[in-house]
Amino acid sequence: MLHVRSIWNGAISFGLVSIPIKLVNATENHSISFRQIHTEDGGRIRYRKYCELEDREVSSQEIGKGYEDSDGTIIPITDEDLAGLPIPTAKTIEIVAFVPEDRIDPLQMDAAYYLQAGGAPAAKPYTLLREALKRSKKVAITKYALRGRERLGMLRVVGDAIAMHGLLWPDEVRAPEGVAPDADVTVRDKELDLADALMDTLGEVDLEDLHDEYREAVEEVVAAKAAGETPKEAPAPEAGGGKVLDLMAALENSVRAARESRGEEAEVKQLPQRKASRSSPKDTGGKKSTSTAKKKTTSSPRKSTSKTSKASQPEKKATAKKTPAKKSAAKKTASRKRSA
Repeated sequence: MLHVRSIWNGAISFGLVSIPIKLVNATENHSISFRQIHTEDGGRIRYRKYCELEDREVSSQEIGKGYEDSDGTIIPITDEDLAGLPIPTAKTIEIVAFVPEDRIDPLQMDAAYYLQAGGAPAAKPYTLLREALKRSKKVAITKYALRGRERLGMLRVVGDAIAMHGLLWPDEVRAPEGVAPDADVTVRDKELDLADALMDTLGEVDLEDLHDEYREAVEEVVAAKAAGETPKEAPAPEAGGGKVLDLMAALENSVRAARESRGEEAEVKQLPQRKASRSSPKDTGGKKSTSTAKKKTTSSPRKSTSKTSKASQPEKKATAKKTPAKKSAAKKTASRKRSA
């Protein structure tokens, strides 16, 4: 169980089923925060809250909310006013639909929360909703009110818990107009081949292995200055960094560097040949036709010789068969003359 203070208490409305829940933050910020100081003497810079009418500092217990009208009039709004809003989402996460997860544009994703079951009575309906989401392979679209405004949300299963992602309203997401290059750019197949090779070389990564190097560097600076030492200087940027004059060369160098970092061979010369081999008959057609002609020229005498020798063999056999017949005919003629 998460030992985190809940930021909102209410219920999930799943049709006529009500599931008491507590909303807790699913993420935490590990960035290093700084205080504002007076650079001359290091004194803290603080912001104090003053009442304009009384010209005095007031405590947080004395501060409330107010809406400024167009004419500058301040209309006080209390927590009780907001709690009594005539909308079902004031204290309820209302499920309005179930959709495939790929229907949600990642640009709409906002803060993430875990929904914690609010006591033993909520265990059964909480588990029912979780298993229904698992089996349907869908996410639930919700509406809820938080921090003075109604919001969209998305419920999905994370492990054995139900998580909710706040979603921006569709009209809060800007269209990407004017972002892509205006110029008509042509990308060659060889460049795509090298880009594919670079992607394959970089491969996949376990997100658990990634860490915040910037934060670690800031911590080292703080530790060094606290110990009275001089922080390490940043390495000088490589010459020509940021200028890509030859895209093919930059891609080849990127593939080579990525392979070397993984202990692989850095040979990249054969990469573009995958596409070049398709057009090789056009480039080397003359050479291939010449070699073919030579082969035909040298092989033709051999074929004719073999045909001649095969044709001559039956003639010899036929001659060999006729010779005994002539000898027998001569013997018969001689015997006739003797008898006469």
